[in-house]
Amino acid sequence: MHRFLLVLACLLFAGYSFAENIVLHVGTLLAIPGQAPLSNQTVIIRENKIVEVLDGFVDAPPDAITLDLRDHFVLPGLMDMHVHLLIELGVDATGRQLKESSAFGVLRGVANAQKTLLAGFTSVRDLGGNPESIYAIRDAISANLISGPRVFAAGSALAATGGHGDIDAVRPELMRIWTPETICDGKVACRKATRHAIKYGADWIKITATGGVLSDTSTGLGVQMTDGELAEIVSTAHNLGIKVAAHAHGTDGINAALRAGVDSVDHGTFLDRGSIKLFKSKKAFLVSTLMPGHYVPLSMEGNPFFTGAIKAKALLAAEHSKSGFAIAEKAGVKIAFGTDTGVTPHGQNAKEFSLMVNAGMSPGQAIRSATVVSSELLGLSDRLGTLEVGKLADIIAVKGDPLHDISLLEHVTTVIKDGRIEKRL
Repeated sequence: MHRFLLVLACLLFAGYSFAENIVLHVGTLLAIPGQAPLSNQTVIIRENKIVEVLDGFVDAPPDAITLDLRDHFVLPGLMDMHVHLLIELGVDATGRQLKESSAFGVLRGVANAQKTLLAGFTSVRDLGGNPESIYAIRDAISANLISGPRVFAAGSALAATGGHGDIDAVRPELMRIWTPETICDGKVACRKATRHAIKYGADWIKITATGGVLSDTSTGLGVQMTDGELAEIVSTAHNLGIKVAAHAHGTDGINAALRAGVDSVDHGTFLDRGSIKLFKSKKAFLVSTLMPGHYVPLSMEGNPFFTGAIKAKALLAAEHSKSGFAIAEKAGVKIAFGTDTGVTPHGQNAKEFSLMVNAGMSPGQAIRSATVVSSELLGLSDRLGTLEVGKLADIIAVKGDPLHDISLLEHVTTVIKDGRIEKRL
């Protein structure tokens, strides 16, 4: 057993660089997304923080590692506010539920986390997965036992019995075994479920306010929780210092979640003008997740996971997701970057940028969405989102200028997270 653990540790730490003093010579530095980039800069990192940003290329002290990025574009580490590290849809998705152990699922999640980090995403919000598994991954990354993005995890979603987030389409015996402890009906039960989730380690509370595309039922995409249930969950979580994200597709569910005071609406497929007013009055964020609407319809045929009920909802959501994003962007709603990765392949998160730009957002605003705006949603603007003195050293680099070609963010060459060099080409 001891030998096995030693081998496992060696595999996990292979290529892993611990925090050191690092000097970056940068050709183009986007220190604060939304502002103009700077040319010929030196960024000095000590331990896990940025300690100086200087004009010109300053010689490094003898004990520092120097990275020559004079022909690179350097910007803050990216953040994805809607991922599922423990899952990835495929033709064998249903079979994996039956055959794979929870322990194997954790290792799959570790691999997905590493793919995500190497793609340039240094922080993620995981909105739905086995609580013990995702909390273990989060905590192991935080303790520097494995490499991966900084994880803010919700665990299992709060959902109504029979709603999206509950178990469906399996034998009754399995439903009884697999039903999450966060399924709730009525205000009292939802208050208890919220406290339960937080007690066991949730960084965020996720509500499935409406039906979902991937539930194998024909219950649609409309509201599935009552106003009283939503309000009770939000007030309970906020009283305990925890923010709330609402999965919501249908207009009625989006607006009900916003009236209840959620901090973010995720998907927001059928938002309307009334939704815009609520987003602004409640100072809530939209996490739009365009990737599933674009890629899922292209991958459904031949995949037994996609039943008739799922296909119908997927096509309906795909038809409207881009227009909802465009309405919100034009109206000035705060849009934080999110992909719903897990529904789409891990490590391809940056493909969302091109979809955002095609829907009307400028490349600069799309980058700001994945840095400044996402750090604001997390409540961590004092630590993340820009490359300023005192901030955590989460830094990526690409060749070329993503302000002119946003797809370049799909080809990250350098990743530094929390002062550690994670990728260097």
